[in-house]
Amino acid sequence: MTDRRSFLAGAGAAGALALAGCLGTGAGNGSDGDDRTESDSGATTAASGDATGDGERPLGGHPAARGIGEDPTLGPAVGETGDAIVAFEDPSCRTCRRFETETFPRIESDLVGEGVAFVYRVFPIVFEWGKPASQALEATYARDDDAFWALKDHYYAEQDAFDAGNVLDRTASFLSSETSVDADGVVADAEERAFDDRVRADVEAGEAAGVSATPTFYLFSGGEFETEVTGAKDYTVFAAALGY
Repeated sequence: MTDRRSFLAGAGAAGALALAGCLGTGAGNGSDGDDRTESDSGATTAASGDATGDGERPLGGHPAARGIGEDPTLGPAVGETGDAIVAFEDPSCRTCRRFETETFPRIESDLVGEGVAFVYRVFPIVFEWGKPASQALEATYARDDDAFWALKDHYYAEQDAFDAGNVLDRTASFLSSETSVDADGVVADAEERAFDDRVRADVEAGEAAGVSATPTFYLFSGGEFETEVTGAKDYTVFAAALGY
């Protein structure tokens, strides 16, 4: 553990890896202003937090894992593995886009392929369109998990094309052409915030864990909290922290 954490501290200090996360005006209250960034100290370690409150203690009872069983997960279910990355991301966050396009593909192919669970949790704090997009993601996941991952990728790949006025129309067009889910139903649910309980559960878990910028990741090894990573860090940071 000491070697991994020493590596992470060094990586956080390296200029090549010092990609800061996106800040908002508060969870769920992002605005359509310019991105702001915070100074990123790299990966940091912290003690495990409270229990989940539902009688279970997945991943050591860390706050980031509260209610995690209902979140989109690649790889094994959290209850089947002790190695996990719990990600708090905003579809509208530009730093999240860098992570998704530059780092995530290798995490998916290498770490998830080795049995690490990757859990995606929404934390919309940057631009206003991230909030309805988060609602649409939850509505899509409730219908089909493959469509969820496709829509998530679409938001980041075409991020510059979205704003608060067009996000749901563009979401419907993508879902209609690229998936088999009921696109109109997803949009209706997003407009009515039918899955707001899921969005709120993610935001509250992130707030309890201390998320203040996106993307923020909580890494678990052997079922125990290992470290926190903020920003679009390189794949090697994640692999080293988890011992791969």
